[in-house]
Amino acid sequence: MVDFVRLQHIVKDQLEQDRTIRTVETTGASLELAVSEAATLLDVPVRRLEYEVTEKGSAGFLGTGKKDWKIRAYERVVEEKNEDDDLFANGILEDAAPVIEDRDGEAYVHLSADGAFLKVTSPTGKGRKAMDVHAMEVLTGRGVHDVDEDLVSRIVKEAAGEYIKVGDFEHRPVNDSVVTVEIAEGEMRAYIQVLPPGTGGCDLSLETYFSFLRNNRVVYGVKEDFLRDFADKPTYREQIVAAEGSRPVDGRDAYIQYNFETDQNKVKLREGSNGKVDFKELNIIQNVVENQPLAKKIPAESGMVGRTVTGKVIPAKNGRDTGLPAGKNVHVSDDGTTIIADINGQVVVVAGKINVEPVYTVQGDVNLKTGNIIFLGTVIINGNVEDGFSVKAAGNIEVNGTVEKAELDAEGDVIVHQGITGKNAGLVRAGRSIWARFIENAIVEAGNMVVASDGIINSQVDAYKRIICQGKRAHIVGGRLRASEEINAKILGSPTSGTETICEVGFDPKSKMELDRAKAAKEAAEKELEEVQLNLQTLINIKKQRKSLPEDKEAYMNELMDKRQVLMIDIKKADEGILKVQEFLNTLKTRGKVSASSKVYPGVKILIRDAKDDVRTEYRAVTFILEGGLVRVTKYEEPDEDVKKGPDGYTTD
Repeated sequence: MVDFVRLQHIVKDQLEQDRTIRTVETTGASLELAVSEAATLLDVPVRRLEYEVTEKGSAGFLGTGKKDWKIRAYERVVEEKNEDDDLFANGILEDAAPVIEDRDGEAYVHLSADGAFLKVTSPTGKGRKAMDVHAMEVLTGRGVHDVDEDLVSRIVKEAAGEYIKVGDFEHRPVNDSVVTVEIAEGEMRAYIQVLPPGTGGCDLSLETYFSFLRNNRVVYGVKEDFLRDFADKPTYREQIVAAEGSRPVDGRDAYIQYNFETDQNKVKLREGSNGKVDFKELNIIQNVVENQPLAKKIPAESGMVGRTVTGKVIPAKNGRDTGLPAGKNVHVSDDGTTIIADINGQVVVVAGKINVEPVYTVQGDVNLKTGNIIFLGTVIINGNVEDGFSVKAAGNIEVNGTVEKAELDAEGDVIVHQGITGKNAGLVRAGRSIWARFIENAIVEAGNMVVASDGIINSQVDAYKRIICQGKRAHIVGGRLRASEEINAKILGSPTSGTETICEVGFDPKSKMELDRAKAAKEAAEKELEEVQLNLQTLINIKKQRKSLPEDKEAYMNELMDKRQVLMIDIKKADEGILKVQEFLNTLKTRGKVSASSKVYPGVKILIRDAKDDVRTEYRAVTFILEGGLVRVTKYEEPDEDVKKGPDGYTTD
């Protein structure tokens, strides 16, 4: 198997050879004479010559208008044998031993002006040897006479694979085999078509094929091995590909090879036999140590030029370089290819840059002893976050206990090993995903996903992509849940609870909130405008009747007119904002679905984009989707495999 490094060497050698090609320009009364002259000047055989016709010749008419052929010729590069070739020959670089094909020995007859020639090949594998009888049949079938049978027997026995004259035949030149050449597909292919010889006609030799192709400007990509077999056993009256050009291959761009997981969408939770998810085994934080290589730049490759069958060079593009995305607490190696950690900590990609975030650990609870925490890195809390306190981090926040009526805000992930009990006031916000055993009476916002194993109760949950609630007690009861792509739980709603459960999908929650605020602002402005208009009209009517107003009433009327103008501008801005958000939401191609692997109870409200459905009957194992502008009920769909897999191999299973 040829590796990437060896391919690079081959391309480099080819480019070096192209730079050292010697070319000559020759002329001749015919193309063959011009080619022969070029071969002499370059001191190479004609078969190793490649050329381009720069000016076609002409025989003229009655001795006038005669013009010589002009060509530009150069030696065809033959790859030299190197050490890698020796390794391949010795089987060191082979993936497996070569497979030997079972092939019988065959006898071939070639008729030329010099007589009848016989060639016998030896069998391969478990193939059978050619027989004297078979060789004589082939010769007799071609009308060969005066056959030296002893010589035929010796040729069959030796099976040397060379043509040897064994007899004569009555040559009729008019019946000789004929070949035509066609260059097609933008000079990327050359086809030959051969007409069979008639009685007494000669066969075409391998050299004739090569010469005919050269005379028709086919100098590159000739299928020599194929033509050798074809000359022995031609296929008549069919177009055969005799030469193929090579397409240019653009060089691959440089790219960054990361030594850590960069895709935060890969979610994978493992549920134990007791039905609980053990977050201690998740290792969501990807820790690195000082001097650890984090990423490496794979350099760009040079392009490989192509060639047409007529020898024209087709240029290729070289790959583009890229910079190393080095951020905080890292440095670039001396050779300029590797990003290395400066400190121990957590590796994250923020705004396309690789950073190593140090970790701050709180050994107990977050309370009066610690005060509020603001930290530019990752925070690990080994206790609880008590009522009234806040934790803000530029990296992740990991809480081994419970989050009570507190505020958590992280640019990365928030991991709560026990649960979130917000007491109708707690707020947890994450730039990426939120992981918790349960969420109760809290406000939760995630830039990617919200994942809970035991349930979500009476909470407001917004996730940019998905809300996943899977486990033996994975209920979603009460509250409002919004996600752009999917809400997936075991049970939605409750048979006894009177709390409303609303599930909304198919839009960006932040944009939807902005839309709701804009609509509410417009509604309030319109209501106020209606009241202003009413008061203003009353004053205008009084002024018409009395011809004038007291000074204070006149001032109040002017104030109302100014207020009306401001409110009309506010309503116009609100309309523009509503239109802008609606246009953005309409461009979203998110399908949006709500799924329950076990049950959906009556009372649950399903909203997918602009469609709404109030569940009135109990469903089992269903998925709600948008179809034809209406919410439809289909068979339960599990989360996509690429969604279920998460950073460092967690699963929602």
